[in-house]
Amino acid sequence: MKAYSKLPLYFLSLTLACAATSPVRADDAAANIKTDAQSGLKIAPGWQAVKANCTACHSAKLITAQQGDRETWLKIIRWMQNTQGLWALDHTTENTLLNYLATQYPPVWNGRRANLPAGAMPPNPWLP
Repeated sequence: MKAYSKLPLYFLSLTLACAATSPVRADDAAANIKTDAQSGLKIAPGWQAVKANCTACHSAKLITAQQGDRETWLKIIRWMQNTQGLWALDHTTENTLLNYLATQYPPVWNGRRANLPAGAMPPNPWLP
């Protein structure tokens, strides 16, 4: 059997392995934060409302991969309502969603460092 004929089997096994893993952030695992096995959402007040309202249209991975403050999450909700067909949310539900999202998936400021100032960069040898 030729090696390339095993390629689809390799990708299938890789896909199944990735699907079997829980989408848990490393910092959540270190803090022993419980997550919903089905969605990967952090279990905290409001998570069921987020699961019910958000995963009706898209994967919870779109939530767990994002971060933002309350204003950012509200802008995302408004964008989905204006362009993606998200239904109108009553005030209580919207407040529950925003509280959960802003608390459980807030902005993380300790990520990538700021860009170096232009003067600190070495000269580009490929520029004319």
